[in-house]
Amino acid sequence: NKPTPLFAHIFVYNSKIENMKKYTQITILTLIFLFLSAKPFAQSEATLRLCENSIVYPYISDGQEYRAILNEEEIAEFRVTFYGNTTYRIAACSGKIEGNLIFSVYDKERNELFSNRDYDNSPYWDLEFTNTMDCIIEAQLDSEISNSGFAMLLIGFKQ
Repeated sequence: NKPTPLFAHIFVYNSKIENMKKYTQITILTLIFLFLSAKPFAQSEATLRLCENSIVYPYISDGQEYRAILNEEEIAEFRVTFYGNTTYRIAACSGKIEGNLIFSVYDKERNELFSNRDYDNSPYWDLEFTNTMDCIIEAQLDSEISNSGFAMLLIGFKQ
């Protein structure tokens, strides 16, 4: 048996310490990430529940959640196809109160078809389409009420 040199033990010991430091750093970073992501998730769930209150019988959700995190004057843009001879309900929510999200519907040439701004930021609106058309829905926070937050649109169609 040949004795192991002393520096080999020191190297093994130091590498174990370095590995423990790496795992500790990764664990701390993971915990920070989970903590920071919990708040938007909780806000998202509260906003979803608020929006779902507007998509009720005789409307059925299209199964999509149109989401964005907005600040100040930012505008989220969503592209949607609406089918002819169908009535749709668009529900717009942000946070835990209604009426703080402005949404506008445009045709593909950017002609405005509807804006809830003209109706005191109504949290939902029913639109009937006689022809199938591709549309753009823009959503933004009402800056008089909120300057940042989570925005969500739900779309339902009438049975």
